[in-house]
Amino acid sequence: MVSIKRYKKEDMVTYCLGATVSMEYLNIRPKDVEQVFIHSAFYESETKEKIKKICAKNSIPVEVNDKVFSILSQKENCFVIAMIRKYTCQLEKSASHVVLVNPGNSGNAGTIIRSAAGFGVKDIAIIRPGVDFFDPKVIRASMGALSRIRFAYFDSWEDYAKTDGAGDRHFYPFMLDGSTLLHETKIESPFSLIMGNEATGLPASFSKIGCPIRIEHTGNIDSLNLPIATSIGLYEATKGDF
Repeated sequence: MVSIKRYKKEDMVTYCLGATVSMEYLNIRPKDVEQVFIHSAFYESETKEKIKKICAKNSIPVEVNDKVFSILSQKENCFVIAMIRKYTCQLEKSASHVVLVNPGNSGNAGTIIRSAAGFGVKDIAIIRPGVDFFDPKVIRASMGALSRIRFAYFDSWEDYAKTDGAGDRHFYPFMLDGSTLLHETKIESPFSLIMGNEATGLPASFSKIGCPIRIEHTGNIDSLNLPIATSIGLYEATKGDF
């Protein structure tokens, strides 16, 4: 058996915790699945057979090993774990992007990944420092949708803005004091929806980039949380595409 230990950012592998999350990787990126572990208490025979069939087809080892679950997961409803080899992605230069500037929360990142995949925006840029997208908490929060998107890290906004094809894209920073209202803005493709950190938002310098946008809401709250704001932006940017 391969050595199993709690996830660390510098590791070469990561983990999908749960049957649904693991199935996403088995269906979408089976070549990146190194091994699958099944708990002895997993009684969903149909799902178990699907997992075994996919693994057999792709020569992925399957092992019943309860100890692995005590090491990697504290959740009682986790009965399948897929070990994933980390991989690198390149953003599609002609596609629309979500840009996350210094995202800090794993759960929020996972929710945004799922929303982006749901609205057909499959490229996410992360401006460092930023949460580790390979963290099992991110993968689980995305419900495995990480397997469906491309993502890449950049050391600064400037590094992202000078990438190949950036000159042809439309930048839309989302800010509390954005100069235009989202529902009055025609978002042109290829676009970059630029979202700031959960606590601090985008730096003031982004007010001079592209077309700064604000989402209008009542005074009952000071702001929307990051995943909700991103999902609203994605909906507006892609409505009519499906």
